[in-house]
Amino acid sequence: MENVNLTDTFAEFKELKNIDRPTMMSVLEDVFRGILAKKYGSADNFDIIVNIDKGDFEIWRNRTVVNDDELTDPNTQIPLSEAKKIDSDYELDEEVSDEVKFLDFGRRAILSLRQNLTARILELEKNNIYVKYKDRIGEIVTGEVYQVWKREILVLDDDGNELILPKAEQIPSDHFRKGDSIRAVVFAVEMRNNTPFIILSRTSPVFLERLFELEVPEIFDGLITIKKIVRVPGERAKVAVESYDERVDPVGACVGMKGSRIHGIVRELRNENIDVINYTSNNQLFIQRALSPAKITSIKLFDDIKKAEIYLKPEEVSLAIGKGGLNIKLASQLTGYEIDVYREPGGEDDEDVKLEEFSDEIEDWIIEELKAIGCDTAKSVLGIPISDLIKRTDLEEETIEEVVNILKAEFE
Repeated sequence: MENVNLTDTFAEFKELKNIDRPTMMSVLEDVFRGILAKKYGSADNFDIIVNIDKGDFEIWRNRTVVNDDELTDPNTQIPLSEAKKIDSDYELDEEVSDEVKFLDFGRRAILSLRQNLTARILELEKNNIYVKYKDRIGEIVTGEVYQVWKREILVLDDDGNELILPKAEQIPSDHFRKGDSIRAVVFAVEMRNNTPFIILSRTSPVFLERLFELEVPEIFDGLITIKKIVRVPGERAKVAVESYDERVDPVGACVGMKGSRIHGIVRELRNENIDVINYTSNNQLFIQRALSPAKITSIKLFDDIKKAEIYLKPEEVSLAIGKGGLNIKLASQLTGYEIDVYREPGGEDDEDVKLEEFSDEIEDWIIEELKAIGCDTAKSVLGIPISDLIKRTDLEEETIEEVVNILKAEFE
């Protein structure tokens, strides 16, 4: 009867994948001994045999045979008269093993045992999950979306453990539904109210680094090293790479034939634009590469204050700054230099007109939108094809055509 009451509990423990068998057996025996010690004062002379597979157990108490009038500890000693009832061959000082029926402990003891077992195993499993994922911080995990909430997504791993992907760690264009497969990096592991919280991230630079390791064997093997990654998730990223083998082109290896290697990463990151840059310790050259695709005319470095002044032809300024200033922002983060962009002095640009001069014909918010892509003069706007202006700004085609006509009229 007592085994029937515990069968479900044993079945639950048998299914736990995060706890090894020896640990499980040790916990079960420890809980049993706690109940026995409470009833008998000591459990040192008990043998406990647990069968997790069958969901049952046996408890045997070992006692030494003594004369009836010499009995001092009923738990460790058994009177000779009582021993004879078990087996008539028993003699003094022999050891008697008799089975203890847990049913005799009463319903309350059985319930207490179940509760203790459940609490101990649950605590052990939580701790094992915490330790397991604490060692996996920075690794990519794959899981299944179980629940989508406004502020976070609940993900289940292969073992059914719960992982959390907060909204702040999702790429802005991410859209997941229940049942979707999801990849992310283990970002943080915390214990809150004795419960492990595994936080995932898809916006961390580490996630992009691990994706490169998966797609580029040379990085995984150590032939190519990722020196630094900076990114605006879902928009743009810059990755500085270096090769320790002169025969290996680090940029070419990362991009792959016709972009075969980097395309998979770009798709995973929701079409994030990734610039792979050949790292160099030459700061001037590194800044020049970081501002690609803009072609720089000259650079002035102020190493003491980590500042760089970049001079470009007018038509290159918008390329250097990039849409919304992303290109120059990421280049600055990658190189560690504050970068200021200037147009190359001289030439026709002396006759150029600042956009602010057209404020009576062009609305201020449109001027600000153009300045955000590096166009602060009339000729800098006219030097860019209308199709490119549409791509780089959030302005409508009709608006851009109207602005271009106004600016052209200034020089006619």
